[in-house]
Amino acid sequence: MPRKRKGTGKVATVRKTGDKRSSREAAREARRLIAGVKSDMIALLGDLVRTNSVAVPPEGSEAAAQTVLYKFLRRRRIDAEMYDTGFLAKSKHPYVRHERHYAGRPNVVARIAGTGRGKSLLFSGHMDTVPPGPNPWRESPWSGRIKGGRLYGRGSWDMKGGLAAQFAVLAALKKARLRLSGDVIAESVVDEEWAGGGGTLAARLHGTKAHACVITEGTNLSVVRATRGGHFFEIFARAGEASAYFSKEEVVSPAAPMGRILGWIDEWTKRRKRIDRGEAYSDFADPAPVQILALEANRFDPDTPWSTPLEAKVRVYFQFLPHEDVIEVVREIRKSFDAFCRRDPFFRKHKPEWRDIVYPPLYGHELAADHPWTRCLAESATAVLGRRAVVSAAEYPCDAFLIQKHFRIPTLLFGPSGAGAHNVDENVNLASVMKTAETLLAAALVWCG
Repeated sequence: MPRKRKGTGKVATVRKTGDKRSSREAAREARRLIAGVKSDMIALLGDLVRTNSVAVPPEGSEAAAQTVLYKFLRRRRIDAEMYDTGFLAKSKHPYVRHERHYAGRPNVVARIAGTGRGKSLLFSGHMDTVPPGPNPWRESPWSGRIKGGRLYGRGSWDMKGGLAAQFAVLAALKKARLRLSGDVIAESVVDEEWAGGGGTLAARLHGTKAHACVITEGTNLSVVRATRGGHFFEIFARAGEASAYFSKEEVVSPAAPMGRILGWIDEWTKRRKRIDRGEAYSDFADPAPVQILALEANRFDPDTPWSTPLEAKVRVYFQFLPHEDVIEVVREIRKSFDAFCRRDPFFRKHKPEWRDIVYPPLYGHELAADHPWTRCLAESATAVLGRRAVVSAAEYPCDAFLIQKHFRIPTLLFGPSGAGAHNVDENVNLASVMKTAETLLAAALVWCG
């Protein structure tokens, strides 16, 4: 799905309220254990980036990369399963995107079993990536080249760096023959980009549950406790007849009237800035953005004839805050658009078509700053990083709401630093991948006992 800069936005801090000594001791132990699997982690990351796992709805090509990951786990004799998500086609869950194809698109889940006396912890990440895009890269999007402490390639930051870190935790525990009181679980899912959520939903329906979860999106080493919701739709305006061009008839085109639809969108942009921001997004200048993702009437390509466009279209992206009733707000937006069309003489005659790209829309999620899992992860990050961890809110939606709202698993985001997500020359900082793995393991040592 469209994604902006990661790990920025509102910045807050959490006071250390737990056992400071245990967090520091866990961080030291995690640093030692992760050092023992560092080369394996970086090698896995490079292998994953060099393996194309692009997904474009309704299809996805994640299987090859999931196989790379599964073999990595099996070679280390880690309990792992790779299972097909095609069973979603028969599910009646409201968030199954039945227009998408899931057969042949596997999830991977691995587990270091605990003694059964402690709380379990789930690390979750998505293997699918967006395409390389139309703009040229300095090197191949699948190079996996390391330069200046960064690894380059599509998906390196979004989010194979986080995946490598979370599975390195399991590799470290296995290598050390360390068994905690609770289970430590890591999963790699499909279909997160493009507002899918199918892999995450399949994982929960398949039976993978835990007492807490962290999604290892690239957050610049910030603990992210809230995410936005989102809705994507397109408006198509059609008018006029092609035969009227080069004739004495009036040439009717929706291109100029489309500007008034853009004005309607702009009014909503202003309106959304005035909403109740809640706690997590209180410091955001634009808490719930309304964005135009694409706009088209005629193309500028040299082979496009000079002619009046008979169709104009716009793709719009509304974001929502965690406390909002997204379905109800979308209904309000739709009613507003219908009223606009009734008032406009052109669109009253030539009614535009509204098309939801995905439905139902995405919800946001929020976990309290003083929740035990928030405190645990923030204190672990503080101990590993040697500075007070930043606790923030995300500028984008993700699968967190599915895990927390629908399956009641407290969920946070935490992952490495990088640049270029959804753009050319995407890269991830390797030192931050190490810090991510250390933080995840330190949190597991405390949370799982």
